[in-house]
Amino acid sequence: MIEIFNTGSSIQVKNSDNVTLNCNKETFEVSIGDYKIDFPWEYEKSWVLLEVCEFNEKLFYSFLVEGKVLVVLFYDDFEMKEEIMSFFWDVDILLVVGTKNASKIVENIEARVVIPFWEGKEMFLHALWQHKEEIENFKLKWEMWIENTEFINLK
Repeated sequence: MIEIFNTGSSIQVKNSDNVTLNCNKETFEVSIGDYKIDFPWEYEKSWVLLEVCEFNEKLFYSFLVEGKVLVVLFYDDFEMKEEIMSFFWDVDILLVVGTKNASKIVENIEARVVIPFWEGKEMFLHALWQHKEEIENFKLKWEMWIENTEFINLK
């Protein structure tokens, strides 16, 4: 099971082994437990696989957690080129900065679950015609039967 929740300054993802991925919304830093990930590479830590790519001096993160692909997108100001689009292939869960500009990017990514964060998440959801009530956390069981994109509004 994967559990995702908002702690205020970060979005945290826990797997069934209680390994915590921390995505800091203020510093754009990602860590697995105490291990800070701050340069492009492929990592494996505590049974979590991670690929970090750099495009135009911006880091993009893709995790494989419990067999699901989770992508963290901190940026809304990049051009959707083919090399970047290949990074967003087959995304199960997309954590994305909640801005109106990011909504245009998300339309080009076929994620099964989209979770916006930051102050502009309401504007992001509104731009995509999504009016979701806030929830404390999101729990994803093993199977995903979602045919259309599901939007989640974390508190």
